[in-house]
Parts: sequence; C-alpha cells; structure tokens
Amino acid sequence: MEIVLASRSPRRVALLKEMGKNFIVCPSKGPEHTAYRRPHCMVADLSAKKAFEVARQYPDALVIGADTLVYCGGEVIGKPKDKKDALRILRKLNGTWQTVYTGVTMIHAASRMLVRGVDKTRCKARLLPLSKLQEMAGKHMDKAGAYAVQDDDDLFIEKIKGSRTNVVGFPVELVSRMLEEFEK
Repeated sequence: MEIVLASRSPRRVALLKEMGKNFIVCPSKGPEHTAYRRPHCMVADLSAKKAFEVARQYPDALVIGADTLVYCGGEVIGKPKDKKDALRILRKLNGTWQTVYTGVTMIHAASRMLVRGVDKTRCKARLLPLSKLQEMAGKHMDKAGAYAVQDDDDLFIEKIKGSRTNVVGFPVELVSRMLEEFEK
C-alpha cells in the first residue's frame, strides 16, 4: 500500500524513513484552525484535517497527517509568528515543565479505514539567561515552542518524560502501533 505523508516537516520525513517506510510527501495546504481548546483535541482535529485534505488526492493510499503543539501554564503554544514572538515563547517556557502533544491521523479512503491517536510527553526546559534566549529566538521558527530537541546544539530541554520522538513532532512508537492496524 502506498503511503503519503501529509507534511513537509524534515523531522517527520526523517523519522518515517528511519522506520523503513517508502512514502511520498504531499503537505496539506489548508489553514490550521480548530474550534477545540483542549490541546489533545486540537492536535487530533488538526491532524485529521490535514490527512483528509490529502486523502482526497490519494484515495488509494494510506495518508498520514500529524500536528504538534506545546502546552505550558494554561497556554497552547504553536509555531512562533516572528522573532519577537519566539523570544516571548522561550521566556515563558524557560525553566518550566511543559507538555508536548502530537496528534496523528491515518486514513485509507478507499477502504474507509481511519485510525487516530494522540501522544503526550512532559519535558522540562533549562533555566537559561535572557542573552541565551535572545540568541535562540528566531532559530526555530517552524517548530512548536520555538525550540528543537533534535538539534545537538539546542540544549533548551534538559528532561524528557515520555517519547522523545513525540517532542520532535512524530511519535514513532504511536505511529508504529497505528500502522499495524493497516497491516492486519
């Protein structure tokens, strides 16, 4: 069965390749809006919207959609809008525990099969001086939380409780379990 990843995220592409899967990339283009307010519902809804959009183009393929956000201090934190917003986000997360949520939706439209899941990982940011945060701001504009745990030179996160690949934006353990549903 052909697999289509509804994301251009280099991290998701790399992790799916590491899983030994052959696939094509067709990023969704729709706006990322949801009426939900709870983080796990938001990522579940947005991953489904991405997967459904791309599944219209590839009804005979298994389409994988994913969405990630960070939740800290009652605030849902997505990708920064600009460098100033990135600094605001990093200051908020600095030295605190936060939760990273990733929703994954897999659709095979031809067989009307749908599998959804959400992974949740707690992580703690190091307490860094403002000068270091200013240096980091703007470096990771395409990542929820404005940091990149997968970069060797990004030492912002000091502890992870749960899936590291979830913090990267593609929870490999969850994705593997979901893929097994389509192999039955």
